[in-house]
Amino acid sequence: MLKKIIFWTGGILVALLVVIQFIPLAGAKTNPAVVAEPQWDNSQTKVLAQRACYDCHSNETKWPWYSNVAPVSWLVIYDTNEGRAVLNFSQWGQGKQEAGEAAETVQEGSMPPQIDLLTHAEAHLTTAEKTQLITGLQATFGVSREGEERKELD
Repeated sequence: MLKKIIFWTGGILVALLVVIQFIPLAGAKTNPAVVAEPQWDNSQTKVLAQRACYDCHSNETKWPWYSNVAPVSWLVIYDTNEGRAVLNFSQWGQGKQEAGEAAETVQEGSMPPQIDLLTHAEAHLTTAEKTQLITGLQATFGVSREGEERKELD
């Protein structure tokens, strides 16, 4: 009896996983055109930002294979859309940007999120690269070491 329950439960789960692959998501996996980018303080800051930030904070997302498999795809798409809504390096000057906090979140270690580093090895920065990115973000976005904004961001 237990084997039948396990068999049918497993079959139902497999069928459910197949069915959810066909549920469409609004705005799923898009990479709109790049409208405008920040004026980076130097090319190395841009390279480091591209490695560590662009998958969630630009229109140049590299969608990994698992972004095609529901329900994981739903989380990846949601996180990317949320990241773009907060700070989008590809639509610079459009809407309020949270650039003033970019260096701070990297310094605190909350960006990039640890979970993302498991699947995006290229986003992992050495201590020296992290320091260079923080300094570059501060210089690019006009933020002093104390976190005070020196220029208008929108």
